[in-house]
Amino acid sequence: MLSHECLKSLSGEAGLVNQQFCSEAFVALATRQLNESAQFYEALFDLPPQVFLADRYAEFALPGLKLALFQPQKGDADEFANPTGAAMSLCLEVTDLEGAIAHLTQLGQPPPGDIQTASHGREIYAYDPDGNRLILHQGQPPRSPS
Repeated sequence: MLSHECLKSLSGEAGLVNQQFCSEAFVALATRQLNESAQFYEALFDLPPQVFLADRYAEFALPGLKLALFQPQKGDADEFANPTGAAMSLCLEVTDLEGAIAHLTQLGQPPPGDIQTASHGREIYAYDPDGNRLILHQGQPPRSPS
């Protein structure tokens, strides 16, 4: 299970978002298997969707972000059928990277690679049932003063 503190707020700093232009932002992922994807994210977040319309739409309210899943209408299906690459990543801050990897593996979506260490912490790539890239990230613990 991922921490419910997995995402940082996008609007935490004053003046970051012009409220007249944009009152809220969320990520919407197209899927050809809405019900299965909604079940995956419900199990991943241990959180039921706030809105669920079978075979059409699901919405998860996460800390700092709404994640929407939608099944394109038949007339729009070609637009989403062949993405040109995984330019978008859903980054999830976790408190226990190994636990998150075990959870994804239990859900049938094991990360294909190894944990990488970067200057900002440890991370691993994983994928949802539609092939959307998830980046699970565990930050470095604060350094104690020397």
